[in-house]
Amino acid sequence: MKNPAEVNAIIQELERLYPDALCSLQYKKDYELLFAVRLSAQCTDARVNQVTPALFARFPTLESFARASEEEVGEYVHSCGFWRAKAHDLVASAQMLLRDFGGKVPDTMEDLLRLPGVGRKTANLILGDIYGREGYVCDTHCIRITGRLGLTDGSKDPLRVEKQLRACLPPEKSSDFCHRMVLHGRAVCTARSPHCAECTLRPLCDTGRSEP
Repeated sequence: MKNPAEVNAIIQELERLYPDALCSLQYKKDYELLFAVRLSAQCTDARVNQVTPALFARFPTLESFARASEEEVGEYVHSCGFWRAKAHDLVASAQMLLRDFGGKVPDTMEDLLRLPGVGRKTANLILGDIYGREGYVCDTHCIRITGRLGLTDGSKDPLRVEKQLRACLPPEKSSDFCHRMVLHGRAVCTARSPHCAECTLRPLCDTGRSEP
């Protein structure tokens, strides 16, 4: 596991490489990010961004989502896969947000997890991106790369990885750090063939140093 100086060096290099650590999902309203993240499950962000403009134009408010039929919502999100479950969760979430939360996206982990289709990864993203709070989005990129770097013990369990990152990262850096993990995973540290020879994090990477 890394010491504080090594962790800080990794954070600084990621900040240099990816100064704009923004979520790649496009949204204008808080609940739109919540819905876009639900649609992104087992689907690319690029595909979701192709789907949501028409979806949010057809249903421009939470109230319109809450009144919508799951079948019609499903027509708009069909290409995202698992469309029946996703359409159900969007409509049910809109109804719950209006009924239980005054039309606002909750700002606590406990309340976010009450929403249909919301797990810890989604809740952490909302807490970090919307509310600027500590949030660890432990997706496949983050899990894989933090394990390679030696920030975690290589566990594939998202909750275990989250706990280990909480122990070593400054809370205020958590959300941006996880976004940068995604960017680095797409650009350099790819799953099938990581470009270790080109990676400026290699001197700090437990795995990369041993790669040819």
